[in-house]
Amino acid sequence: MEFQKLSINVTDLLTYESLIKTHAQLKQYLPIIRDSPVYPIIKDANGVVLSLPPIINGDHSKITLQTKNVFIEVTATDLHKAHIALETLVTAFSCYCGTKYQIEPVEVEWVDGSKHRTPELKSRKEIINAKKANKFIGSNVNAGDLAAMLTKMCLSAKTSGGSDIVVTVPPTRHDILHLVDIYEDAAIAFGYNNIPKTIPSTSTVARQLPVNKLTDHLRVQVSQAGFSEILSFSLCSRDDVSTKLRKPFEKANAVEIGNPKTLEFQVVRTTLIPGLLKSVAFNKNAALPIKVFEISDISSLDVNAECGAKNERRLAAVYYDKKAGFEVIHGLLDRIMQVLNVPWSKENGYYIYGTDDDSYFPKRCAEIRFKNTRIGTLGTLHPEVITAFDLSLPCSVLELNIEPFV
Repeated sequence: MEFQKLSINVTDLLTYESLIKTHAQLKQYLPIIRDSPVYPIIKDANGVVLSLPPIINGDHSKITLQTKNVFIEVTATDLHKAHIALETLVTAFSCYCGTKYQIEPVEVEWVDGSKHRTPELKSRKEIINAKKANKFIGSNVNAGDLAAMLTKMCLSAKTSGGSDIVVTVPPTRHDILHLVDIYEDAAIAFGYNNIPKTIPSTSTVARQLPVNKLTDHLRVQVSQAGFSEILSFSLCSRDDVSTKLRKPFEKANAVEIGNPKTLEFQVVRTTLIPGLLKSVAFNKNAALPIKVFEISDISSLDVNAECGAKNERRLAAVYYDKKAGFEVIHGLLDRIMQVLNVPWSKENGYYIYGTDDDSYFPKRCAEIRFKNTRIGTLGTLHPEVITAFDLSLPCSVLELNIEPFV
């Protein structure tokens, strides 16, 4: 890889950049080199550009049905992760090589002159105890049978005397991070359905949590109203709960992750709306209207809570179509309240009250109140919120806390 100064026609550059800006997969990598005076490129021996990492590969290096020689390169901002990705790809490709399971390593020369052969394809050894494995799993197998089961899981295992088992973790199993992952593989090989069922040593009788029972009941009712259920990530970016919703982050009251591994997972979600909008964005080419919902927990800071934060079970729904569809969302709210046997009343029931919210279109937002207490909102989203989530059509949403109805 080498770095070169930018030498491209300005018109062509603007054209390429505008194309990449609108590309669903490539646009998130563009800021990495947009303002850089130099950029990395990969060339072959004849000087032909193969790729512009980490943005895009060249047409010259694409694989066809006639391709016989494949050079695999991995670009990453984390060297360890790059090695993992490379070894995973190489081992997967190796079964299709002319000589099966043999690949040609590459010698990389670094800027300081040092050299490194890659991929290394090293294996490592771990020692587990059969007695401990049986205790964790709930099984009763000897060390030899346990070693045979692990071998079936692509982990070469041999007994070393007594109840100890030496397990060789190959480069194809980078998912094995800890001994507990080996015990999990042993449980899978043994078969979850083969684990004897036992009664817990407790004097109490288990029952479903009331909030979970209500959640399951509402899932069925909202689905029957024509909405499809989705399950989004509990973590999201800071922008998802603030900038994209046209609100300052300070007011989000979000629980922040101390050492986030990616910009997409910086905070615990404070609302279900961003997850629903992302799901709609990934499926915006589906037939209209798109009607999705989710019932799950959100988290927010709370100084009165023992751990400094609290969870709250919420129900949220999105209607995406060429028309706003506020009446559809309002109808869903009425159906939910009908199922919960809550009357339309300002004293002992629910009602909606017009309000202003930066995330919603002006004069198109309302509070949902239950016994004169605000429990949620519904309305038509502001155009800036819609475009922030890569959507282009009107969108109406509903979000409410269901815990008061437990």
